[in-house]
Amino acid sequence: MGQIGFFDLGDRYAGLDEFGDPLVLLRKIIPWEAFGPELKAVWRMAPEERKSNAGRPPWDEVLMFRVLALQQLYNLSDDQIEYQTRDRLSFMRFLDLGIEDPVPDAKTVWLYREKLAQAGMMRSLFDRFDAYLRDNGYLAMGGQMVDASIVPVPKQRNTREENERIKAGKTPECWDENQSKKQQKDVDARWTKKHGKSHYGYKNHVNADRRHKFIRDYEVTDASVHDSQKLDDLIDADNTSSDVWGDSAYRSVETERKLAEKSYRSHIHHKGRRNKPLTARQIKTNRTRSRVRVRVEHVFGFQERSMGGKFIRTVGLVRARAKIGMMNLVYNMNRLIQFECGAAVPG
Repeated sequence: MGQIGFFDLGDRYAGLDEFGDPLVLLRKIIPWEAFGPELKAVWRMAPEERKSNAGRPPWDEVLMFRVLALQQLYNLSDDQIEYQTRDRLSFMRFLDLGIEDPVPDAKTVWLYREKLAQAGMMRSLFDRFDAYLRDNGYLAMGGQMVDASIVPVPKQRNTREENERIKAGKTPECWDENQSKKQQKDVDARWTKKHGKSHYGYKNHVNADRRHKFIRDYEVTDASVHDSQKLDDLIDADNTSSDVWGDSAYRSVETERKLAEKSYRSHIHHKGRRNKPLTARQIKTNRTRSRVRVRVEHVFGFQERSMGGKFIRTVGLVRARAKIGMMNLVYNMNRLIQFECGAAVPG
């Protein structure tokens, strides 16, 4: 085994570049420093609040935010992001860490993400990046597409009585006697059925613009909330077009009336009913609308296949909102890279 030379690390990085390291573009194109002020306000204590200046200095806020983005990009656990950062040169280079530098451990990653979640900061960070997109010419154009996707979490093994108390907004009495068990129980996630199968977790309700396919707004709920209940919250008044697309889950007389009152043009799919199937004309109309509406499915498809899946390991709605918000933000970052590198062709 040869001795490490002065130029060996540079040669290794050059080898990564030959294979097209995607993290190079992520590091270069995304304006990471723009997130710094808001992150610093959450993660750094004011000088007057510190008891002393002793102890290890805090991690740089932008570096830690890049760690969280990297974790989300590959859907890694806290232990795995620590291990992979120690193991992979591409991760170290993305974080501006040398082999001799310390690496944020799993507990540190959890603490920084927890502060972000408890402060409700992810929405602000998402909006900041959306403003950056708009300022650089990526306006919400061509209409808007709404949809929702189930985000699964680890299933809870509760008794029927425990589930009944949870649904009633109460905590099972036996959990109060075992705080360790209580901390691992998710009382906010819910079951739902889709295509005859049961799913447990949360829902990611999104609005994506037709032109660029960026997520422009999102809402996070438990999985039992019907898609249509979040339509009003998702509509983007800044979209340059008044067209709205959605699948049949959003179809109702009330929805059509509200959209018309706000001067939106509805392209929501027609929905058949018992003893009243769709007509041939409605089927044809739905097929035409699907050619546009299906583009929002590409968003969830990218999160599922290119970002390591949508499964999250958090407990509770507050943490789920932060994790899913980060998922949507990292998706938008990758979408911007596709445009900036000429790989994304709107159509």
